[in-house]
Amino acid sequence: MENIGKFVIIVGLFIILVGVILILSDRIGLHLFRLPGDIVYRKGNTTVYFPIATGIILSLLFSFILWLFRR
Repeated sequence: MENIGKFVIIVGLFIILVGVILILSDRIGLHLFRLPGDIVYRKGNTTVYFPIATGIILSLLFSFILWLFRR
């Protein structure tokens, strides 16, 4: 149970760090998750955002992190 507790604490700290980065990047005008492969559809008052490139990059990042934990 001790290992699970440490893992949960590490994941929580990582989520807090990501949240702080997102808040700060928005305040300085840096749009982190609007990559060239992402699709934005706007028509009237409707906006639909398909983050294809962002999803691929995040998937690769999380796969790499999980691969490091398994080693």
